[in-house]
Amino acid sequence: MRDHDFPAPERRTRGGRRFDDDEPRFLKRGRPAAAFTEPDEPDPGSDESWSSWDEAVHGPLPHPEWLVTELAAKDVELGVLKTGKEADVHLVRRGVPDTDRFCLLAAKRYRDPRHRLFHRDAGYLEGRRVRRSREMRAMTGRTAFGRQMIAGQWAAAEFAALSRLWEIGQRYGTITVPYPVQLRGTELMLEFLGDPGEGRAAPRLAGLRPESAELLGLWEQLIDALVVLARAGYAHGDLSPYNLLVHEGRLVLIDLPQVVDVVVNPQGREFLARDVRIVAHWFVARGLSADRADPTALTDLLCREAGLA
Repeated sequence: MRDHDFPAPERRTRGGRRFDDDEPRFLKRGRPAAAFTEPDEPDPGSDESWSSWDEAVHGPLPHPEWLVTELAAKDVELGVLKTGKEADVHLVRRGVPDTDRFCLLAAKRYRDPRHRLFHRDAGYLEGRRVRRSREMRAMTGRTAFGRQMIAGQWAAAEFAALSRLWEIGQRYGTITVPYPVQLRGTELMLEFLGDPGEGRAAPRLAGLRPESAELLGLWEQLIDALVVLARAGYAHGDLSPYNLLVHEGRLVLIDLPQVVDVVVNPQGREFLARDVRIVAHWFVARGLSADRADPTALTDLLCREAGLA
């Protein structure tokens, strides 16, 4: 696999949004009056609302078969899956009323900018630029407007990275990430990975104690995923056993808002080295040979793949 094998970003003309499908344009044409009946509004104060699908930027095409895209669908809040410094992740059921068509989604909602505390955000933002100098000054000065801009950048960066990595994973099978369903402002909706019957999320790597054969298999999957990231020009930026899930035997990368462009960011190599060092330490502590999980050798490999060596 080479860099030119990666799918090129989808381009649209005349202001079209990246990854949008054609459904909004269909709505502009309207529906036959005889076939349309106004649906019942959700009850005020309830945990359900109309699907936000038509208001959002959509994930890569083709959309997975399990994904509910009907505009008649409703989103029902089922609770909180995870809380964090930057965002909370909620479990949402999106279903079409009076049918058995539904899917479970993980809605990642970044905190209000007055309370947000991104971990060492200045280093991650190096290499990310906006066109307007006013916006860049606001981000640098961490004004209220600037913090909102930064939050939008985190969400957009994660959505873009997941979209590209999903496409690569579908093509080559060497990396697994949750499907990025949609982006709306600072809310990112993702594929829910876990037990749909009980709404229980897939376990984090940090909570597992795999046997030696499984441990080795997960390490090899991790190397494949990190090589894909490096070839795409990325470092995860905050990689740890807490940002890796194990779902149906597959290692899944999650939490990519701090994804780093290792070519543009002057600290790119350091981010790669730190990601590798943290996860290698975990694998060695669980019994993997230190020679096999050599962080220096793996970092050198990733730097070569990223064109930094």
